Amino acid sequence: MYGEVRLKKPVRLSSPCRAIVTILDERSDVISETALLSEAILSEDWNRPEEEVAWSYLQKVR
Repeated sequence: MYGEVRLKKPVRLSSPCRAIVTILDERSDVISETALLSEAILSEDWNRPEEEVAWSYLQKVR
């Protein structure tokens, strides 16, 4: 409300970093109807083999 951001838990950083803060104007326990309705359509795109290859570098090595 006054431009201050307070973290719920302490964060330890090895050096100064930038941060992104997202302000949500709805309760956190409410799921967006738009998100629910778009999930099925987006999953078709997300589950394509090309997407798996494109994002594979983010997966942990087993």
